[in-house]
Amino acid sequence: MIEFTFAQIIEGLLLAARWTVLLSLVSFITGAVVGLLLLVARVSKSRVLRALVRIYIEVFQGTPLLLQLFIVYFGLPLLGIDVSAWMAATLGLTFFTSAYLVEIWRGCVEAVPKGQWEASASLAMNYFEQLRHVILPQAARIAIGPTVGFGVQAIKDTALVSIIGFAELTKAGTQISNATFRPFLVYGLVALIYFTLCYPLTRYARALQRKWHAAR
Repeated sequence: MIEFTFAQIIEGLLLAARWTVLLSLVSFITGAVVGLLLLVARVSKSRVLRALVRIYIEVFQGTPLLLQLFIVYFGLPLLGIDVSAWMAATLGLTFFTSAYLVEIWRGCVEAVPKGQWEASASLAMNYFEQLRHVILPQAARIAIGPTVGFGVQAIKDTALVSIIGFAELTKAGTQISNATFRPFLVYGLVALIYFTLCYPLTRYARALQRKWHAAR
């Protein structure tokens, strides 16, 4: 057993938590970009585009994230594409995040009164102008709360990437626990760090939702 002081355990976990935060930010931003592109197709008038996006959503919402990470990490090398644990984690979380964000945002777009579509059409706006100048700005106000709320889930989902060897907070906790034989202390601290990261976002999401409902 390797002797670690309490300060050393904390330091090791906090260093790993930086990678958790970075992975969460990168995968959420890339997932949001992909989700926005999918949203445009999801609410378009093209049946083909809508059908393709529905298939995408059903695949990534209907299968476990852990399985998706395995497919990316072990499957891409079979196609001759070498991926690191970081890249596999980012890709897997991006696909997963975008599939959920597009549905969250679709609901927000559909919450905008249909009269807004009709009014913007009467101003001779085309479909993309309607989305850009009228519909999406209104939908964005509705979407802020649930989007931030899903961001909390995205942080917790990063714990699964430890299974493919990415050294984030959970992986570091496992390594330190195995080295010190103090699992209760180590995983308790891991849980506390996750709570510290997620709780402020949860409170913020609730405050935004209350503010939106009050505004309405």
